[in-house]
Amino acid sequence: MSLNRKTKKELRKLQKQAANLWESQQVLVGQAGDVAREAGRQLGKYNHDHVVPAAKHSYDKFAAPYVDRGVDAGRKVLNDAIVPAAGAVVGTALSVWDVASDKRHRLAHGKGLGGFDSDDFRKKAKKAGKKATKKLSVPQKKQGIGAGGVIAIILGVAATAGVLYAAWQTLRADDELWVADDPLRAPDA
Repeated sequence: MSLNRKTKKELRKLQKQAANLWESQQVLVGQAGDVAREAGRQLGKYNHDHVVPAAKHSYDKFAAPYVDRGVDAGRKVLNDAIVPAAGAVVGTALSVWDVASDKRHRLAHGKGLGGFDSDDFRKKAKKAGKKATKKLSVPQKKQGIGAGGVIAIILGVAATAGVLYAAWQTLRADDELWVADDPLRAPDA
C-alpha cells in the first residue's frame, strides 16, 4: 500500500506526538510512584506514632486483665488439680510396679508367694484407690450467692428507691408546683 507524501508527513507527526505523550506518561508514572512511596512512608510513620500506641493502650486497658486472669486460672488449674492428680496416678502405678517386681523377684528365687496376705493386699488396694479417687475428683462448686449477686441486689434496691422517690416527688401535693391550665390573659378593656 503506497501513501502519498502528505499522509506520510501526518503519520510522522502523529508518531512524534505519540512518542511525546508516551514520554510524558512515563514521567508522570514515575512521579506518581514517588508520591505513593512517600505516602506509604508517612502512613507507616503515622501508624508507628499514633495507631500502635492507641491499640496497645486499648489492649492494656480492656483485654490484658482478662488475658491475665485466664493465664492465672490456667496456672491454678495446672498446679492445683492436674499436677497433683498426675502425681497420684504415677505414684500409684509405680507402687503397683514395685509390688509386682518384688513378687516376681521372690518367685524367680524360689521363695514362692510367702507372706502374701490377700486380705491385707485388698485393704491396701482399697485405701490406695480411695486416695487416688480423692486426688482425681473435681472439687465441688460453692453453693450460695456470690459477690455479683450481692451487687445486683444492691443495684436493684437502689434503682427501686430512685423510682419510688421520683414518683413521690411527682405526685406530692405542692400547690406551688402546679401550673394553671389556662394561660394568663390580659384583662378585657
